[in-house]
Amino acid sequence: MAHPQLNTLAGLVSALLAGNRRALARIISHIEDNTALAQPLLAALYPRAGQAHIIGITGAPGTGKSTLVNGLAGLYRQRRLSVGIIAVDPTSPFSGGALLGDRVRMRDLAGDPGVFIRSMATRGSLGGLAQATADVIMVLDAAGFERIIIETVGVGQSEVEIASTAYTTVVVEAPGLGDEVQAIKAGVLEIADIFAVNKADREGADRTVMALKMMLNLGIPDKYQIMHHGRMLPVTLPLASAPDQQWIPPVYKTVATQKQGISELLEGIEEHHRYLVASGRRQLRSHLRAATELRMILRDTLLDRVLAELGTAAIDAMVHAVAQRQIDPYTAVKQWVAAYNHRPTT
Repeated sequence: MAHPQLNTLAGLVSALLAGNRRALARIISHIEDNTALAQPLLAALYPRAGQAHIIGITGAPGTGKSTLVNGLAGLYRQRRLSVGIIAVDPTSPFSGGALLGDRVRMRDLAGDPGVFIRSMATRGSLGGLAQATADVIMVLDAAGFERIIIETVGVGQSEVEIASTAYTTVVVEAPGLGDEVQAIKAGVLEIADIFAVNKADREGADRTVMALKMMLNLGIPDKYQIMHHGRMLPVTLPLASAPDQQWIPPVYKTVATQKQGISELLEGIEEHHRYLVASGRRQLRSHLRAATELRMILRDTLLDRVLAELGTAAIDAMVHAVAQRQIDPYTAVKQWVAAYNHRPTT
């Protein structure tokens, strides 16, 4: 029987802060389903967040990200640190359902009260990370998890989008995937704080490590300026206390299935965490994350309002006109915005 306090805003918040995992799961469900309690819950919990270190694990499919996350979480638990894991799975374009396979692959962690695992669907987000994912990260943070690990789908824009969500981004490579350095092709070299060449017992691992190091030696662009330029709200960002101090992404060799190199990778993540705090860049990251989130919410809110005001008939008519090349999509959107701006007010 469900506890009655878990049906109210105050009850859910109180239970979550007391460590009730059923309350945590129920709050996340409210967020995913966008119920009437979702936004009040987020507003109540937001001031409680901001302490966790958020780690993004991304890379091409087949690099062994889930096994690596499993190993990292186990080592964090040995250090008595609580771990929240969000596995972002692809959404089916037909049913809307997600694969949700990471829970199966991480069953070694099942039953540990210091670990919470949640699989989430991309829900059609072009970048792979739905707004609900950012909200769930915040809830896990408010719940007191000290390390939050996000594993992305590893396809398309999600590899880059993770950089605006996590404090430390680990890009996972593996030899023998048809390209010695997938990161160069995928455009994620610039967003990596750390590289992990997993499955390093395979032939070609040393070549992959060498190729990455050669690319890094060509110069490291300022990740924070790349992420800020043209992608977020025009805000004045705080300066790092040591702007001339630059982080050079290290490259680690791991064999996650045999738990080799994972402790070194974890120490690299923690070293980057210390660097962010000491250099003042953690504050910069927080501002960038806030700007990104505001932009996403503003975009989605305005889109929903405009589409609701236009109505299904007008939308269908414009879609048909664009498909028939009677009007270009930019002009169509301008007409929609003009119609929304000139709507009668009451």
